[in-house]
Amino acid sequence: MQDNHKYYIVEDTALPDVLIRAVKAKELLSVGKSKTVNEAVAAVGISRSAFYKYKDLISPFNDMSLGHIITFSMLLQDKPGVLSGILSHFAVSGANILTIYQTIPSGGRATVTISAETKGMKTSIDSFIERAMQLDGVISFGPLAGQ
Repeated sequence: MQDNHKYYIVEDTALPDVLIRAVKAKELLSVGKSKTVNEAVAAVGISRSAFYKYKDLISPFNDMSLGHIITFSMLLQDKPGVLSGILSHFAVSGANILTIYQTIPSGGRATVTISAETKGMKTSIDSFIERAMQLDGVISFGPLAGQ
């Protein structure tokens, strides 16, 4: 039988509320804040049937990417130390850099892609991206692909 499933990375604001709530219920159960499915669904305001319908169909990107290779794309200012700061950010987070590609800077900017093993990361992907965006010289930073 052929697998016809397709997967997408979608911003959370585009998803129906019930899907977000199903993810929140799964999180409550996984961290032990809720002991039963009944407690979890009551806490997030969905029915048990909705939870069971969607629980296996949706996962946050950081959960799906744990232990995998993620390629990050970034646009950086062309000034000394910016790439070094990015590389330090990867090192401190526990990500293992596998490849680095940088375009020739143009107009004071350079595009960089870094593929990294995320298995050893000490933080969530969301937190990692938020912190990267705060680094000096980072114009944009986000996941491009995951394996």
